[in-house]
Amino acid sequence: MDEDCANPLLAKWLKERMDTAREHNSKGYQTYKKAYQSMKASPITFSHPSEAVVLNGIGEKLCAWLTEQLQNHCRENGLPMPQKKSSGKRPAEDSERSERQGSPPKRAKKAQPYVPKFRSGPFALLLALGTLNREQGQAVSKTDLIALAQPNCDSSFTAPSDPTKFFTAWNSMKTLENKELVCTKGHPTKRYYLSDEGWEVALRLKQHSQAISLPPTGRGKKVATTVAADPTRAITTTEVEVFDLCSSPERRPPRQRPLKRTGVPKSPVTLGQTGLQSTSETIILPPDSFDVRLVLDNREVRTSTDRDYVSQELKKLGVSPITRALPLGDMVWIAQVKAEFAGALQRLNIDDEEQEDGSSAEVVLEHIVERKRRDDFISSIKDGRFHEQKFRLKKSGIKHAVYLIEDYSISADHAERYGEAMETAIKQLQVVYDVFVHLSPKLDDTVRYLARMTHHLQAHYRHRPLHVIRSNRVETQHYMQVLSKLRQNEQQQQHASSLSSSAAVFGITFSAFSAMCDKHDSLTLRDVYLRMLLCIRGLTPERAVEISKIWKTPIDLVEAYERQPAADPKARDNMISDRLGGAIPRKKISKALSAKIAERDSTILE
Repeated sequence: MDEDCANPLLAKWLKERMDTAREHNSKGYQTYKKAYQSMKASPITFSHPSEAVVLNGIGEKLCAWLTEQLQNHCRENGLPMPQKKSSGKRPAEDSERSERQGSPPKRAKKAQPYVPKFRSGPFALLLALGTLNREQGQAVSKTDLIALAQPNCDSSFTAPSDPTKFFTAWNSMKTLENKELVCTKGHPTKRYYLSDEGWEVALRLKQHSQAISLPPTGRGKKVATTVAADPTRAITTTEVEVFDLCSSPERRPPRQRPLKRTGVPKSPVTLGQTGLQSTSETIILPPDSFDVRLVLDNREVRTSTDRDYVSQELKKLGVSPITRALPLGDMVWIAQVKAEFAGALQRLNIDDEEQEDGSSAEVVLEHIVERKRRDDFISSIKDGRFHEQKFRLKKSGIKHAVYLIEDYSISADHAERYGEAMETAIKQLQVVYDVFVHLSPKLDDTVRYLARMTHHLQAHYRHRPLHVIRSNRVETQHYMQVLSKLRQNEQQQQHASSLSSSAAVFGITFSAFSAMCDKHDSLTLRDVYLRMLLCIRGLTPERAVEISKIWKTPIDLVEAYERQPAADPKARDNMISDRLGGAIPRKKISKALSAKIAERDSTILE
């Protein structure tokens, strides 16, 4: 029994029910667990179980069950059953006084008007039906109504937000019909229109939503009556979570701002009629020479039968994505160089082979997204893909990497078993690898996040020059050193300069990015060595790196084992733990793990 709890009996019964649900692998386990934790944490002592309804996770049904348990307990132990407190009763003397004075008749409680959630299914349907001609009694079919309503709704009317479920935003039409806000006519094809009460609600919603989403204007421009007709306007109405794009606030420069810095040498050489400037390491594209585009990996699909869902939904939000196979990540933003500048870029970047798909005239920007559904995230942790993807993101040199984890229905047992591993992995991404983690409730929210990011980046790069690193400087072994040097020089020049300006942006062509990130062509001996070590269960990337610092290659490790005395079998087992046993906890190698590595090495020797 939880003696330190304010209500030990109630907590005990909830714990028993929680344990029973866990033994039977019941879906109610999470419900009882939440109720038990709320009861255990509550500092309030309840005189009757019905009072526990104020706690998070405890409803009327659980209170009724707890009351029944308490009645049985009192009956078995000969104890009086506590009386349920009656709310709103006055003391006897107050009652007599009120009777003498004559209490005024109670006013009937006015029913609250129906107000749907902003950008929900009912909200969008009412707004759409509110655009019809009321005087002529106009009505629309389901197909036409969905087309009118979809721009004002965050959920899809045609596809469920979760592939495992069957509910769409259209299911909210039943709620509107039950509340007699929407009427139907026609057979067999139903046509929908608003009732008188529905028109009142729709007009209120239209006025309220226009006040929220339409910007103040004093120029006399006409504004569309349909709310959120502009996809970018629909995006800005919700609070968003966008990671920091630069260290200092963006200042809009004059329209024709001269280029002041190149990141390395201070005197760029202008070549060609396009006015492109270049140095020994970079080619500088002026702000008006490229367009920012979103590239989707062609394997990012909603289901096997609905492969174009993401790109189609993005188009509705004003973003036209490019779909192709990506060597790294699931979404990346590129600068698509305009035709009048593409030829000059390719001539200056002589070591970059001209590609048929035009990827040599596309520059990868400093933003990339790795998307995982929750079930796939757990699988990647189990099979080790998570560690590989984490390293490849870091190795790419892309400054702003986002790990987007999308919620997905999994069993309570699965969530309980791997919940701690997920939390550890997320914290590791944020703290150790400096990767931004974005949690998305569903696919539709992911689409809106990508649309917001695209519009944000288009505005961010509109007045910034882009420094393209020459392809002959992009080699797997030395690229990070080159990039680090450029960024370091840029920071030094920025500190030395008295003028406040934004940091330079560095990128490489998409073709060079693909070649560098290729899983097989870009592997060095050290990469293969680390992969071999990571095949051993329990050996984390940090520990593998520490081993590779002491024994540089696989043959170094094998020879070190061969030098151990044959008469002492423990010498081989403890060789690594003796060297790394005193490291910090996440890099420390225990004797058991050291013995496991030695055992794996002995199989290689055989």
